[in-house]
Amino acid sequence: MLGISIYPTKSDFKTSVEYIKLAHKYGFKRIFASLLDVTEENKKELLNLFRKVFTVAHELDMYITIDANPRVFGILGVDYQHLNLFKDIGADAIRLDANFDGLTESLISYGDSGLDIELNISSDAGNIENILSYAPNKKKILGCHNFYPQPYTGLDTEFFTKCTKKYKKLGLHTAAFVSSQVAKLGPHPFNSGLPTLEMHRHLPIEVQAKHLFATRLIDDVIIGNEFASEDELKKLSLINEEQLTLNIEFVSGVTEIERKIILNYLHFNRGDINSYSIRSTYVKLKFKDKSIPKGNTPEQLHPGDVVIGNDSFGQYKGEVNIVKKAIPNIDQHKNVIGRIVPRELFLIDYIKPWTKFRFQEQ
Repeated sequence: MLGISIYPTKSDFKTSVEYIKLAHKYGFKRIFASLLDVTEENKKELLNLFRKVFTVAHELDMYITIDANPRVFGILGVDYQHLNLFKDIGADAIRLDANFDGLTESLISYGDSGLDIELNISSDAGNIENILSYAPNKKKILGCHNFYPQPYTGLDTEFFTKCTKKYKKLGLHTAAFVSSQVAKLGPHPFNSGLPTLEMHRHLPIEVQAKHLFATRLIDDVIIGNEFASEDELKKLSLINEEQLTLNIEFVSGVTEIERKIILNYLHFNRGDINSYSIRSTYVKLKFKDKSIPKGNTPEQLHPGDVVIGNDSFGQYKGEVNIVKKAIPNIDQHKNVIGRIVPRELFLIDYIKPWTKFRFQEQ
């Protein structure tokens, strides 16, 4: 599922509503909003603004999460037994930017408000184990990562994976943030993008999202900053969340048959994997009676090269490989027909045994 973030106090009602409607047009289903800048002085005005904006979002059947913490609870005069204020302004879930004591989260999960609880999963402090020890209603527990406005403070991939796996193993729904490359606004005065993963900060937004979905650890991808461009929203809407699609740049001279082999079929990696290449072998059966002449057969193959077995390769004619390590091609059995675009090369590491994937032309 895809989502956007909105910060109504940073813009105006009309602009927020237009952005929500534009995102809905492209199939976005979630909204993230922050209450962390609420004060005693602005709380009445802020809550009224949120109520107006959320009314529009609910008319479009969008799911709304509000970011809050114990300080926000104090300012608003609410406690875990009386959370109807959040429900009244239109929230479907409360994201707890800072945790309570475990028992409190458990009690909230059974509260009359019916709100879901979204936990901050960008840490490895044993929070989820503590909460589960108090027997919460797991159906009401979700997980969502942080975003990081300051450069070089976003999560490393290894740590992100470790933290998220805890929640996925428990069967909990998860979310993480990507960053628009044109949006300027966030909940804080300074932001240099709002991604969860540091490596995403300057990548195109669709590559960030492809990566998160390819990990098989994240269910929902939310744009952390506003306002993403319509082009970015459209690109995200075209992503197949269940299936990795890699952009390929074809070399000159590629044949029509080779293009069909690459673009017209679902590919999957063999189960008996190796460290040198990803092997899509099933598609060759469709072309066993077709000729695939030798063409563009360099003596050395490089990571990211996409190759097809040619007529000289016997039973391997038509097999598709994505090269992972440099390997020789001295016998010229493999035609290099294209390359994975450089910014997506890291994604091939997420093609595991039996992983399904497609190619699309850059």
